[in-house]
Amino acid sequence: MDRQTVELRAVDVRAGPEDVVIETRFSGISRGTERLVWSGGVPASEHETMRAPFQQGAFSFPVKYGYAAVGTVQGGERAGETVFVLHPHQTQFAVPSEAACPVPDTVPAARAVLAANMETALNITWDAGVAPGDRVSLIGAGVVGLLTGYVCAWIPGTEVTMVDVDPRKAALADAMGCSFSQPAEAAGDRDVVIHASATAEGLATAIALAGMEARVVEASWFGTKTPEVPLGGAFHQRRLQIVSSQVGQVPADRRVRWSYRRRLEKALDLLADPALDVLVSGESPFDQLAQDYGAILEDPSTLCHRVRYAPAL
Repeated sequence: MDRQTVELRAVDVRAGPEDVVIETRFSGISRGTERLVWSGGVPASEHETMRAPFQQGAFSFPVKYGYAAVGTVQGGERAGETVFVLHPHQTQFAVPSEAACPVPDTVPAARAVLAANMETALNITWDAGVAPGDRVSLIGAGVVGLLTGYVCAWIPGTEVTMVDVDPRKAALADAMGCSFSQPAEAAGDRDVVIHASATAEGLATAIALAGMEARVVEASWFGTKTPEVPLGGAFHQRRLQIVSSQVGQVPADRRVRWSYRRRLEKALDLLADPALDVLVSGESPFDQLAQDYGAILEDPSTLCHRVRYAPAL
């Protein structure tokens, strides 16, 4: 199987004594990362570090990838429970019971597919150190950028602006409680700038908007691309910080208290707001995924694309 070729394959689901069997109801396509995987953009040096929890195969292909499944537990003490699992797109699967995180009653199963992206947004906000009253700009109004803006906007007194080249993103920014600007009109002298566009131009904009001794958080993942980073001009005179954010680790100042499970549970709690439904930009039935997948990933308007699974007969 080559890259940019998608197949649906039958699998034999076998549950161990500590496993639960999940009948999938929905899964979410995370366009940024899945597009890199689909196009062969994962560097060979990161083939192991970038593995999804229940990935099968390798990034050199074939690979079964994905990390946003919502389903119902079949049988056992947890029968009927709605859970979120960091699992690839699959109609039914078995995982250790502790890997199946309960979805709160306040969160519809259809919206819970955003949990992995919300977990990333929460981690970015921690890495950014956003504080009450900060002026914050987020470059790139994709689903992770918008969710990060949503989290930051809840911090008292913050002024949060989404910056994107597409003026149609203004309505999405407004739904997240943020203002909106295109790059040429974006205000500078920001306390924190978060970059999530995965473009060299976006990173240059992030650096340009940062105020004196401000923090620029690089939340994009460029894969095999090597972007130019404008470290000339006033970069050093303004004593800017550029820090990376990656969801694979809880920030060091929280790691003793925050397990991965606690972080995911909090991400699910944060999905109770119906305003977040605008981040699901489309939906496909699972049995059409092989023919639709490439077009979904290549469409720049895709945010989170939801996959719907037929109920078991």
